[in-house]
Amino acid sequence: MARTHGSRAEITGPLIRDAARRLFARHGFAAVSMRQIAAEVGVQAGTLYSYTADKQALLADLLRSHMEDLLAAWQDDPSRPALDRLRAFLGFHIQTSLERPEAVFLSYMELRNLTAENRAQIAALRRRYEDALEAILIAGEAEGTMAVPDTRLATMALIAMLTGVTNWYREGGRLDQDRVVAVYWDLVRGAVGA
Repeated sequence: MARTHGSRAEITGPLIRDAARRLFARHGFAAVSMRQIAAEVGVQAGTLYSYTADKQALLADLLRSHMEDLLAAWQDDPSRPALDRLRAFLGFHIQTSLERPEAVFLSYMELRNLTAENRAQIAALRRRYEDALEAILIAGEAEGTMAVPDTRLATMALIAMLTGVTNWYREGGRLDQDRVVAVYWDLVRGAVGA
């Protein structure tokens, strides 16, 4: 399928993804049409199909790339003390969440709109990220620096708490990002009995 005259794949593809992410986050996946995405980018609707099979594939690609980017960026050093690793995870999660609030929103709110096959793929990626945090909690228990009655439940609760920052944090607001991380660190230490 030919591209719109004057369009360039290395530019148009990312513009389509950005527009879709923005529109899906603002209006919801079900309410956004391929025509709306095309109009946002300034291309014909048919042009989108040179870049994605359909709207479902576009959503799955957005969620997959978000999780793959997150997993690629997270660096853990298992030789460090578990509390240091937990503090690093907390800072990483908050920072990356605040840098990509639309992607985070889609990852939680639009997962339900994926086909079973796509949902399973994204769930496997999410599980790898969750496992990274759970490994830290397990190490903390083994070291005796943390007391967590159920590491899986604690993992899910901590991720939910940390991700929630995207719902209320505003740049230039009462608390800067460093202060938010410091307060969350006190909360997280209490949650893991440290």
